[in-house]
Amino acid sequence: MKRSTLAAPALLTVVLATVTACSSGSETAAVDAQTITITNCDTDLEFPSPAQRLFVNDGNMISMALALGAQDQVVAVSSMQRDAETLARHYGQDVVDGLNQVAPEYPSRETVLAQDPDTMIAGWNYGYSEDKNLTPDSLRADGIPAYTLTESCRQTDGERARGTVPPWDALRADLTNIGEITGRADTAQDVIADVDERLAALESAPQAQTPPTIFLFDSATDTVYTSGRFGAPQAIIEAAGAVSATADIDDTWVAVSWERIAAANPDAFLFVDYPPQTFAEKIELLRTRPGFADLPAVRDSRFLNLPYALWTSGPLNVDAAEQVRARLEQWQLVPESGIVPKFDDSVPA
Repeated sequence: MKRSTLAAPALLTVVLATVTACSSGSETAAVDAQTITITNCDTDLEFPSPAQRLFVNDGNMISMALALGAQDQVVAVSSMQRDAETLARHYGQDVVDGLNQVAPEYPSRETVLAQDPDTMIAGWNYGYSEDKNLTPDSLRADGIPAYTLTESCRQTDGERARGTVPPWDALRADLTNIGEITGRADTAQDVIADVDERLAALESAPQAQTPPTIFLFDSATDTVYTSGRFGAPQAIIEAAGAVSATADIDDTWVAVSWERIAAANPDAFLFVDYPPQTFAEKIELLRTRPGFADLPAVRDSRFLNLPYALWTSGPLNVDAAEQVRARLEQWQLVPESGIVPKFDDSVPA
């Protein structure tokens, strides 16, 4: 599937209100209070622009803020620790060290409110939760505009299936929208242009006559957590010149049976470096499960483990695509392309 050339949802309305405040003597000062209306998950919502006190959850959304250069507008972050090293590698140690992490995992409602943010950026199953009463609607009821990661938009009312647009379009939408919210629209378009240029290079690379089949392995118990066609891994695997074994599932992140993996007979496994299961434990599960030792990927140890922030929707997805492509070439599953990844984020066992 070719990557879409549709433009990301753009700014709909800008409202500028000028308030004149009296000062000493005859002097006056004009204070501009600006808001912006954007479309997020098919709903027109109002946000401050530029927002000055962002609360951002999860490494992938933090990477969006950092890619836009908006770190000084971030009042707090949560669920960053597992991706701190990756974010520092891409955006600078000083930048990451300067972020105020107020929760090592997903935050509580009270933690968010205590930071007095003017905008929250999170997603369904990326921090927003009815169980915690931390939802876009509940935050807005408290006067906090809440932005939802486009990859996580729910498909219909009452359903938990997520994903409404192709993954690269979801990323372009978020970068465009968050660029407007932070007053960094031009930078957002520069980031999108860089992603698109690198995707074009991957798309024009020599392709295998029969693309290899790849299984994305997040974690496992009696089932295996993976990603369907609306998740970022689908776009990453496809851009790298392969086929995702779960491309037919209309969801983002989802559990499947072990039998489905065996039936897919994958040529390689890609892993999400995500606790509590380690990379080594996941490999051991594959090697010891009856019948799995004979799968081509397991037999030939075709395993690549990349950090969470590269697999969840964000600007680092294109880095993941380049690194997956390089590894597929190393395994001789696709032709050599001459594409050299900008970073090596692989995590050893």
